Amino acid sequence: MNRGPMSMGRGKIGGPQYQKLDKKTTGQIIKRLGGYILKSWPLFLCAILLTFVSNHLALMGPMYSGSAIDAITGDGGVNFAMVGENIAKMLICYIVSAVMSYILSLLMIRISQRIIYTMRRQVFEKLTSLPVNYFDTNATGDIISRISYDIDTVNATLSQDLVQIMTSIYTLLGSLIFMWQISPPMIIVFAITVPISILFTRYRSKKVRPLFQARSRKLGQLNGYAEEMLSGCRTIKAYNREEEIGKRFNGRNSDAMDAYLDAEYYGAAMGPTVNFINNLSISLVMILGGILFMYSSSGAVKVGSIFFITLGGIAEFVQYSRKFAGPINEFANVLHEFQSAFSAAERVFRVIDEPSEPIDSPKAITLNSTNGKVELNNVTFGYTPEKTVLQGISVLAESGKTVAIVGPTGTGKTTIINLLMRFYDANSGVITVDDNNIQNITRSSLRRAYTMVLQDTWLFHGTIYENIVYGREMASPDEVKAAAKMARIDTYIESLPDGYNTVLSDDGVNISKGQRQLITIARAMLADNSMLILDEATSNVDSRTEIKIQQAMNELMKDRTCFVIAHRLSTIQNADLILVIQDGKITEQGTHTELMQSGGFYSTLYNSQFS
Repeated sequence: MNRGPMSMGRGKIGGPQYQKLDKKTTGQIIKRLGGYILKSWPLFLCAILLTFVSNHLALMGPMYSGSAIDAITGDGGVNFAMVGENIAKMLICYIVSAVMSYILSLLMIRISQRIIYTMRRQVFEKLTSLPVNYFDTNATGDIISRISYDIDTVNATLSQDLVQIMTSIYTLLGSLIFMWQISPPMIIVFAITVPISILFTRYRSKKVRPLFQARSRKLGQLNGYAEEMLSGCRTIKAYNREEEIGKRFNGRNSDAMDAYLDAEYYGAAMGPTVNFINNLSISLVMILGGILFMYSSSGAVKVGSIFFITLGGIAEFVQYSRKFAGPINEFANVLHEFQSAFSAAERVFRVIDEPSEPIDSPKAITLNSTNGKVELNNVTFGYTPEKTVLQGISVLAESGKTVAIVGPTGTGKTTIINLLMRFYDANSGVITVDDNNIQNITRSSLRRAYTMVLQDTWLFHGTIYENIVYGREMASPDEVKAAAKMARIDTYIESLPDGYNTVLSDDGVNISKGQRQLITIARAMLADNSMLILDEATSNVDSRTEIKIQQAMNELMKDRTCFVIAHRLSTIQNADLILVIQDGKITEQGTHTELMQSGGFYSTLYNSQFS
């Protein structure tokens, strides 16, 4: 069957390609993330205050330690009272600072979790509003990767790295002020080393940013391929292709590993390099401080001069210089994490910014009930402008009649169903329901008017009862049992220990494929709709069960307009109209008897199945 782009959904591994994050894009991402943070502004304001107070207390510690040293080395001998007082103040500052830092970390975790909750909710809501073609052209594994891996990456940055950045900024400025108060001349060292660190960090970040984009892209491709292979594990085993699939996975795994290593390798080089520059600056500070202290001790420099410094002052300055150098080093270490987070956020925002399914016209009507008359008038459609799938399709399905669609694979049978349900809109031509153009009908009411039973069954994690009433949740238990009986699944359900309360695992993998199909048919029988779509609905059951199901389906199809896609022509012999689709065109149409008498493609196909 032709599923158009549906066949590309899992085949196109990795989804859309990354765009390079330029300065403008990065700025937009920061602005959007800031918008999330501002929604929790009371907590964030508390976090800022905690950052300032905690770091200010931490900056007070070196000042008291320097005063304690001067109290020991002073000309008047050791002043034990002053030493003890300064040490006590230093300990209090560090202890209170540590406690407040802990509270700050908890607060930022709370803020980040709120943001991540909102982002995941927005992404999932967006996914539910996206048109079908988005899922047809994006790998499922890559979409899941954006919800899980990418958002977790953003979470790590907001909960940890953002705190580190705020702390580093305050520590950087505070240390600079304290150092200026101690000895302005010694700051000259940083006038040389800091620009070197900044220029190196900026240069390196430009090289590293594309590597983190490539890393996320390769991981998305790996996830997409793994999801595709796991969903087809039975087919892989049946064709004994485990070794070949393993090789392909290893190739993608190697690509992902190489991309990860490249990003981490070149990103990790920033930290040690900047750390080396900072250690060099501290060494220079100590040398310069020793020279100034020597001249200060000799009396060559008077007290109060900007060149005068005590031993305690040197100790203070060295501690502040380490605090000053620490943030610069942290900036380098955290920067590549931010690069990764921005790339991940860009992927998430790209989903959120995807255009939703077009809204209904303000004048669109709601189908509360339908007679079931459906007409396609000269409909032409293509999933891409380059290739037309359907050409000039015209067909009238009278109310309560059954229209069967047959033809070779890839000729547009399922595409017709996509157009009837408005998963896609026709390029030209008109489709009507009860003489109303479906363009003028709300999508939700149009789709509710149909009941679908597809070849690919879908069951969710829950009880059998919950799965059957999915289409009509207000149905009574008796109605559910009646639907199951019509679908010939009641005996099996009642034989289970928990009966209708038996819990199905995800997609019903703990029951057979045929039983899953029967449950979906029971779901369709319970839904009280005037139009029915059957896409290979009995393809997953054995021939004996098929006969029983067909009898029940015939009863279900009474007084309903039905569109049936089938390869088993035995199931459509009683259809009121059979359409033969070839190369996107209707080449034959009529009843089974008429088509057999015409001796065309249909009769050849039928005879090939029953000869």
